[in-house]
Amino acid sequence: MTTTSTRLPVAVDAMGGDKAPGEIVAGAIRARDELGVDVVLVGRPEELTDTGGLEVIAASEVIAMDADPGKSVRTMKDSSLVRAAEAVRDGRACAMVSAGNTGATMASALLRMKRLPGVYRPAIATPIPCPGADVPTVLLDAGANAECSPEWLVQFAQMGSVYAARRFGIEQPRVGLLSIGEEPGKGDTLRKETFELLQSAGGIHFIGNVEGRDVMTPDVDVVVTDGFTGNVVLKTLEGGMRTIIKALLEAFGANDEARQAAQVLMPGLLPLYASLDPDNTGGAMLLGVDGVCIISHGSSGARAMVNAIEVAREMVAGDLVGAIRQAVGS
Repeated sequence: MTTTSTRLPVAVDAMGGDKAPGEIVAGAIRARDELGVDVVLVGRPEELTDTGGLEVIAASEVIAMDADPGKSVRTMKDSSLVRAAEAVRDGRACAMVSAGNTGATMASALLRMKRLPGVYRPAIATPIPCPGADVPTVLLDAGANAECSPEWLVQFAQMGSVYAARRFGIEQPRVGLLSIGEEPGKGDTLRKETFELLQSAGGIHFIGNVEGRDVMTPDVDVVVTDGFTGNVVLKTLEGGMRTIIKALLEAFGANDEARQAAQVLMPGLLPLYASLDPDNTGGAMLLGVDGVCIISHGSSGARAMVNAIEVAREMVAGDLVGAIRQAVGS
């Protein structure tokens, strides 16, 4: 990555997300003030009240969270998402960040930035927290491609390995294929055929099949699956963690004795809570497009945006896109 590219601002979709534009803009300002990251906001200037002096790229349209992704991107050419992707394509920004419609974010990046040469399909890589471990597990595809071929999954493994190495400093990421059993013969036709290809694929350290219970453990670094399964896994884990946390908080407040016990336990549980908080992950990343695209969850607040913008800057500085281009082309 050239020095000039690293000096370009990160384009933030100020209109995307449940808490837009207020929390999104607040996060962008904090990223500049606390991290020294240059940021450009993309959205409706009249709705961005206090931008803290940040530059604004005007965009008159907003793609709703429940809008059809493909149709919206094709027809709403002046939307904040499309303009953010164009800013990266045109060299006005080094990366884009959005907490808006996930499908539309992906479509905007794909249509404007284009796929890297040799990439079959872009994939969404999501960090999954592993309590007690130094780094999370990378899950991909987390929802970009509902149906996949074995060749696509092999390429996801290659891109995911590069991502895990560049973002989390893992020297030789261990790649597992998500299936219904650890034995090589387990799974459907897609899993069986992918297993055979992964055994001889270059650029990855394949450790075999892994199961759903392994995703939140330090036993695997990159978990590969199709986007349908990956999204179900992601949403199941999110829902399960949310339920457990809610149950614990209710139990801690049940009576005086429980509240006293909570005062003792909470200091030890807070680090666990922080590791499970999606605001701390920095968002997911769309791998395989010719630019850095960070996809934050829809309920992102200011802190989530600060972390997402920081990840965007780090991935640009580390030339992740260039590394993926080389890995896929080799």
